[in-house]
Amino acid sequence: MNDSDPGLSVCFAVNIDNNELGTFNSCEGLGCEVVIEQREEGGNNTFVWQLPTRLKYSNVKFTRPLGPDTAKIAKWFASMTGGVKRCTATIQVKSNDDTVVATWALEGVVPVRWTGPSLNFDSPKVATETIEIAHHGFRNS
Repeated sequence: MNDSDPGLSVCFAVNIDNNELGTFNSCEGLGCEVVIEQREEGGNNTFVWQLPTRLKYSNVKFTRPLGPDTAKIAKWFASMTGGVKRCTATIQVKSNDDTVVATWALEGVVPVRWTGPSLNFDSPKVATETIEIAHHGFRNS
């Protein structure tokens, strides 16, 4: 196996307005889609127009085991007690040797939710946390 294979990414480093939230093991929902409106044309029963209207961005979820960086998320959420303001975020995919494989910058980021671990002694699993953010799109670099 090739050690420089970029497919062997192991973590996602998240930075929101210069607040380093640490690294996460999982990143879900990074993407966008073109919303399509369908229009039927009178007299043409064999054809439906597919009209692109706008871009739609899905929420992004990051998950990791609890650790020292958990306090960074709590601090970030606590900074919003006076109001939530939109910010920018950077997501870096890092390989096992800490090489940056890919980077995305997101505009208009707002937090959606933080979910802590389910603490249940009947189910001895790794305690994880998840943060979910919404955004207005990718930033041009």
